[in-house]
Amino acid sequence: MEAETLALAQEIDFSMWGLFARATLTVKLVMLLLIVASVWAWAIIFDKFISYRRARKEADAFDKAFWSGEPLDELFDQIGVEPSGRAERVFAAGMMEWRRSHRDDGQLIANAQSRIDRSMDVAIQKEGEALQKGLPVLATVGSTAPFVGLFGTVFGIMNAFIEIAQQQNTSLVVVAPGIAEALLATGLGLMAAIPAVVFYNKFSADSDRIIAGYESFADEFSTILSRQLDS
Repeated sequence: MEAETLALAQEIDFSMWGLFARATLTVKLVMLLLIVASVWAWAIIFDKFISYRRARKEADAFDKAFWSGEPLDELFDQIGVEPSGRAERVFAAGMMEWRRSHRDDGQLIANAQSRIDRSMDVAIQKEGEALQKGLPVLATVGSTAPFVGLFGTVFGIMNAFIEIAQQQNTSLVVVAPGIAEALLATGLGLMAAIPAVVFYNKFSADSDRIIAGYESFADEFSTILSRQLDS
Protein backbone atom coordinates (compact mmCIF):
# COMPACT_ATOMS: atom_id res chain seq x y z
CA MET A 1 0.00 0.00 0.00
CA GLU A 2 2.81 2.39 0.92
CA ALA A 3 4.66 1.54 -2.29
CA GLU A 4 1.55 2.25 -4.33
CA THR A 5 1.04 5.58 -2.55
CA LEU A 6 4.64 6.62 -3.14
CA ALA A 7 4.36 5.66 -6.80
CA LEU A 8 1.26 7.82 -7.20
CA ALA A 9 2.97 10.71 -5.40
CA GLN A 10 5.94 10.51 -7.75
CA GLU A 11 3.61 10.83 -10.73
CA ILE A 12 2.25 14.17 -9.46
CA ASP A 13 3.73 17.22 -11.17
CA PHE A 14 5.09 19.47 -8.42
CA SER A 15 6.61 22.02 -10.79
CA MET A 16 5.42 25.61 -10.49
CA TRP A 17 3.39 25.28 -13.66
CA GLY A 18 1.88 21.99 -12.49
CA LEU A 19 0.93 23.49 -9.12
CA PHE A 20 -0.56 26.52 -10.83
CA ALA A 21 -2.56 24.40 -13.28
CA ARG A 22 -4.12 22.33 -10.48
CA ALA A 23 -4.97 25.33 -8.27
CA THR A 24 -8.52 26.58 -7.92
CA LEU A 25 -9.66 29.67 -9.81
CA THR A 26 -9.35 31.93 -6.78
CA VAL A 27 -5.79 30.81 -6.04
CA LYS A 28 -4.89 31.15 -9.72
CA LEU A 29 -6.15 34.74 -9.71
CA VAL A 30 -4.09 35.46 -6.59
CA MET A 31 -0.99 33.99 -8.22
CA LEU A 32 -1.53 35.96 -11.42
CA LEU A 33 -2.02 39.16 -9.41
CA LEU A 34 1.24 38.55 -7.55
CA ILE A 35 3.12 37.80 -10.77
CA VAL A 36 1.83 41.03 -12.34
CA ALA A 37 2.78 42.97 -9.20
CA SER A 38 6.27 41.45 -9.24
CA VAL A 39 6.82 42.30 -12.91
CA TRP A 40 5.53 45.83 -12.34
CA ALA A 41 7.85 46.26 -9.35
CA TRP A 42 10.90 45.04 -11.29
CA ALA A 43 10.05 47.37 -14.18
CA ILE A 44 10.05 50.30 -11.75
CA ILE A 45 13.29 49.06 -10.17
CA PHE A 46 15.14 48.97 -13.50
CA ASP A 47 13.69 52.34 -14.51
CA LYS A 48 14.83 53.93 -11.24
CA PHE A 49 18.30 52.46 -11.56
CA ILE A 50 18.65 54.15 -14.95
CA SER A 51 17.01 57.46 -14.06
CA TYR A 52 18.89 57.90 -10.76
CA ARG A 53 22.20 57.08 -12.37
CA ARG A 54 21.47 59.59 -15.13
CA ALA A 55 20.43 62.23 -12.57
CA ARG A 56 23.69 61.82 -10.65
CA LYS A 57 25.78 62.03 -13.80
CA GLU A 58 23.89 65.11 -15.01
CA ALA A 59 24.28 66.77 -11.61
CA ASP A 60 28.03 66.10 -11.55
CA ALA A 61 28.49 67.44 -15.09
CA PHE A 62 26.45 70.57 -14.37
CA ASP A 63 28.25 71.17 -11.07
CA LYS A 64 31.58 71.21 -12.91
CA ALA A 65 30.22 73.62 -15.51
CA PHE A 66 28.67 75.88 -12.88
CA TRP A 67 31.87 76.20 -10.86
CA SER A 68 34.14 76.44 -13.89
CA GLY A 69 34.18 80.24 -13.64
CA GLU A 70 32.09 80.77 -16.76
CA PRO A 71 29.66 83.73 -16.47
CA LEU A 72 26.21 82.58 -15.38
CA ASP A 73 24.47 84.37 -18.25
CA GLU A 74 26.63 82.55 -20.79
CA LEU A 75 26.03 79.22 -19.07
CA PHE A 76 22.28 79.86 -19.11
CA ASP A 77 22.39 80.76 -22.81
CA GLN A 78 24.16 77.46 -23.50
CA ILE A 79 21.70 75.21 -21.71
CA GLY A 80 18.57 77.17 -22.75
CA VAL A 81 15.27 77.69 -21.00
CA GLU A 82 14.24 74.02 -21.23
CA PRO A 83 17.36 71.96 -20.48
CA SER A 84 17.27 68.18 -20.30
CA GLY A 85 19.14 67.78 -17.02
CA ARG A 86 17.33 68.01 -13.69
CA ALA A 87 19.97 70.17 -11.99
CA GLU A 88 20.05 72.38 -15.08
CA ARG A 89 16.29 72.91 -14.83
CA VAL A 90 16.67 74.14 -11.25
CA PHE A 91 19.36 76.56 -12.41
CA ALA A 92 17.26 77.65 -15.41
CA ALA A 93 14.27 78.37 -13.15
CA GLY A 94 16.38 80.71 -11.05
CA MET A 95 18.00 82.40 -14.03
CA MET A 96 14.71 82.99 -15.82
CA GLU A 97 13.26 84.66 -12.74
CA TRP A 98 16.50 86.66 -12.38
CA ARG A 99 16.13 88.00 -15.90
CA ARG A 100 12.41 88.69 -15.50
CA SER A 101 13.19 90.71 -12.38
CA HIS A 102 15.13 93.32 -14.37
CA ARG A 103 13.29 96.41 -15.59
CA ASP A 104 14.01 98.03 -18.94
CA ASP A 105 16.34 100.49 -17.26
CA GLY A 106 18.41 97.65 -15.81
CA GLN A 107 17.18 98.04 -12.24
CA LEU A 108 15.77 95.10 -10.32
CA ILE A 109 12.12 94.81 -9.34
CA ALA A 110 11.55 94.70 -5.60
CA ASN A 111 11.65 91.32 -3.80
CA ALA A 112 13.57 89.70 -6.65
CA GLN A 113 15.50 87.46 -4.25
CA SER A 114 12.39 85.87 -2.75
CA ARG A 115 10.88 85.24 -6.19
CA ILE A 116 14.08 83.59 -7.41
CA ASP A 117 14.16 81.36 -4.33
CA ARG A 118 10.52 80.37 -4.81
CA SER A 119 11.10 79.60 -8.48
CA MET A 120 13.96 77.26 -7.65
CA ASP A 121 11.96 75.68 -4.81
CA VAL A 122 9.11 74.92 -7.21
CA ALA A 123 11.57 73.44 -9.72
CA ILE A 124 13.13 71.27 -7.00
CA GLN A 125 9.69 70.08 -5.93
CA LYS A 126 8.83 69.08 -9.50
CA GLU A 127 12.11 67.22 -9.91
CA GLY A 128 11.59 65.50 -6.57
CA GLU A 129 8.13 64.32 -7.61
CA ALA A 130 9.54 62.99 -10.87
CA LEU A 131 12.35 61.16 -9.07
CA GLN A 132 9.97 59.57 -6.58
CA LYS A 133 7.37 58.59 -9.14
CA GLY A 134 6.75 54.86 -8.89
CA LEU A 135 8.13 54.49 -5.36
CA PRO A 136 4.61 54.33 -3.84
CA VAL A 137 3.98 51.30 -6.06
CA LEU A 138 7.03 49.56 -4.59
CA ALA A 139 5.84 50.44 -1.08
CA THR A 140 2.36 49.09 -1.83
CA VAL A 141 3.68 45.85 -3.33
CA GLY A 142 6.09 45.38 -0.46
CA SER A 143 3.42 45.86 2.20
CA THR A 144 0.48 44.03 0.61
CA ALA A 145 1.97 41.18 -1.45
CA PRO A 146 2.65 38.89 1.56
CA PHE A 147 -0.95 39.30 2.73
CA VAL A 148 -2.32 38.65 -0.75
CA GLY A 149 -0.18 35.52 -0.93
CA LEU A 150 -1.36 34.51 2.53
CA PHE A 151 -4.96 34.88 1.38
CA GLY A 152 -4.25 32.51 -1.49
CA THR A 153 -2.58 30.08 0.90
CA VAL A 154 -5.48 30.10 3.36
CA PHE A 155 -7.96 29.59 0.53
CA GLY A 156 -5.85 26.79 -0.95
CA ILE A 157 -5.45 24.98 2.36
CA MET A 158 -9.18 25.29 2.98
CA ASN A 159 -9.86 23.61 -0.36
CA ALA A 160 -7.27 20.94 0.45
CA PHE A 161 -9.08 20.06 3.69
CA ILE A 162 -12.40 20.03 1.86
CA GLU A 163 -10.96 17.58 -0.65
CA ILE A 164 -9.62 15.41 2.18
CA ALA A 165 -13.06 15.35 3.79
CA GLN A 166 -14.78 14.51 0.52
CA GLN A 167 -12.41 11.65 -0.30
CA GLN A 168 -12.07 10.59 3.35
CA ASN A 169 -8.42 9.97 2.67
CA THR A 170 -5.43 11.60 4.35
CA SER A 171 -2.77 9.93 2.26
CA LEU A 172 0.18 11.86 0.82
CA VAL A 173 -1.34 11.76 -2.65
CA VAL A 174 -4.39 13.68 -1.46
CA VAL A 175 -2.75 16.07 1.02
CA ALA A 176 0.54 17.04 -0.66
CA PRO A 177 -0.75 18.64 -3.91
CA GLY A 178 -3.25 20.90 -2.16
CA ILE A 179 -0.77 22.06 0.48
CA ALA A 180 1.93 22.66 -2.14
CA GLU A 181 -0.44 24.72 -4.31
CA ALA A 182 -1.44 26.79 -1.29
CA LEU A 183 2.14 27.45 -0.21
CA LEU A 184 3.08 28.50 -3.74
CA ALA A 185 0.86 31.56 -3.31
CA THR A 186 2.78 32.58 -0.19
CA GLY A 187 6.06 32.02 -2.00
CA LEU A 188 4.99 34.26 -4.88
CA GLY A 189 3.89 36.92 -2.40
CA LEU A 190 7.30 36.92 -0.75
CA MET A 191 9.06 36.96 -4.12
CA ALA A 192 7.15 40.10 -5.01
CA ALA A 193 7.43 41.79 -1.61
CA ILE A 194 11.08 41.30 -0.65
CA PRO A 195 12.68 43.04 -3.69
CA ALA A 196 10.03 45.77 -3.56
CA VAL A 197 10.80 46.59 0.09
CA VAL A 198 14.59 46.43 -0.35
CA PHE A 199 14.67 48.67 -3.41
CA TYR A 200 12.03 51.04 -2.04
CA ASN A 201 14.30 51.77 0.90
CA LYS A 202 17.32 52.15 -1.37
CA PHE A 203 15.62 54.43 -3.88
CA SER A 204 14.02 56.54 -1.14
CA ALA A 205 17.48 57.19 0.30
CA ASP A 206 18.93 57.84 -3.18
CA SER A 207 16.19 60.31 -4.09
CA ASP A 208 16.62 62.13 -0.77
CA ARG A 209 20.34 62.53 -1.46
CA ILE A 210 19.76 63.78 -5.00
CA ILE A 211 17.08 66.26 -3.90
CA ALA A 212 19.33 67.42 -1.05
CA GLY A 213 21.99 68.11 -3.68
CA TYR A 214 19.55 70.26 -5.65
CA GLU A 215 18.59 72.15 -2.50
CA SER A 216 22.24 72.71 -1.62
CA PHE A 217 22.92 74.04 -5.10
CA ALA A 218 19.88 76.33 -4.91
CA ASP A 219 21.15 77.77 -1.64
CA GLU A 220 24.61 78.39 -3.11
CA PHE A 221 23.16 79.91 -6.27
CA SER A 222 20.85 82.12 -4.22
CA THR A 223 23.85 83.32 -2.20
CA ILE A 224 25.71 84.25 -5.39
CA LEU A 225 22.72 86.22 -6.69
CA SER A 226 22.29 87.88 -3.31
CA ARG A 227 25.84 89.19 -3.50
CA GLN A 228 25.11 90.65 -6.91
CA LEU A 229 21.93 92.25 -5.59
CA ASP A 230 23.80 93.80 -2.66
CA SER A 231 26.52 95.16 -4.96
